[in-house]
Amino acid sequence: MKDDGKYIYTVSQLTSSIKIILEDSFRNIWVDGEISNFKASGGHFYFTLKDDKSELKCIFFKSSNEKIKFEIKDGMQVLCCGKISVYEQRGVYQLYVAKMEPKGVGALQFAFEQLKERLFKEGLFDESHKKEIPIIPEKIGIVTSATGAAIRDILHVLNKRFSNVEVLIIPVKVQGDEAKEEIAAAIEEFNALKNVDVMIVGRGGGSLEDLWAFNEEIVARAIYNSKIPVISAVGHEIDWTISDFVADKRAPTPSVAAEMVIAEKSKLIERLIEIEKKIRDFPMDMVMEYEQRLDEIEDNMALRFSHYIELKLGDFKLLSEKLQILSPAGILDRGYSISFKMPDRKIIKTANALKKGDLIETKVSKGSFKSRIE
Repeated sequence: MKDDGKYIYTVSQLTSSIKIILEDSFRNIWVDGEISNFKASGGHFYFTLKDDKSELKCIFFKSSNEKIKFEIKDGMQVLCCGKISVYEQRGVYQLYVAKMEPKGVGALQFAFEQLKERLFKEGLFDESHKKEIPIIPEKIGIVTSATGAAIRDILHVLNKRFSNVEVLIIPVKVQGDEAKEEIAAAIEEFNALKNVDVMIVGRGGGSLEDLWAFNEEIVARAIYNSKIPVISAVGHEIDWTISDFVADKRAPTPSVAAEMVIAEKSKLIERLIEIEKKIRDFPMDMVMEYEQRLDEIEDNMALRFSHYIELKLGDFKLLSEKLQILSPAGILDRGYSISFKMPDRKIIKTANALKKGDLIETKVSKGSFKSRIE
């Protein structure tokens, strides 16, 4: 609209022009910032990206955020990829986010560390919860791909070690969006059978993305809740997944898992022979052990009795010496004397008991003599 040579925009026209310019100019851009005021509603994420000078409103729609593995929190430094969109009714612009990555670390690795820390705090990795692997399982359950190298390796080792063990296999996808639900469901299905002694859950090697199904929370909780002991066998020795931390045992490869779950037949036979020998020798071993214990008891009793006699003889000698000192004969030996009034031989205790003419007898250490009172 022109007025006196001036081109005048309406608010709507100006806002529409700004919208065209911004949306055409800022497509598929990456923005670095800190998340604040994060909230989720209807599956959509709403938050603000900020730095020390400015803020930018952002929307992360459900259709785009469903593939995010990590938990978004206020204060996180992230990189967001998307496009600028103008909301004409309010004249404000915002970023429609299509992708998000934690700054400084890969998104999957960040998600792995987040889940690992949370499950650790919940106690899913506690050693006290882990179950023992049976020595000779009758029935082994395997959760893995039906066509991968892992199942071939496991069956090869089991057949070589103990060919008559019963093996049940529930084939599942081991990567892709559907894998986590299939793996968790297979673990629950084996538990429902109630006659499986031990379970191997795993797959062959691959990238972090390939192994990601075994880092999913639904799989971790299925392993934790399993009443059947679980051996996690995911990837190669250097690969660690959340399943490894939750499982009762972790095997570096599927082949090693098979070796852990059952011993070689020859070694089992050797072990049985050893046990048989121990059972056969047990009565004689017990007799010899009790004989040795009786000998030890006898020696201890003799030693204690000898010591007891020595103590009592010492006590007796000490008492005898005390009695000797306190006896009348002992007193006389030390120079004292005892006088008796005759003829009834009453002991004279005081001089008042005597009168002139009384006959007394005085006993000393060596003999006695008689006297008459004058």
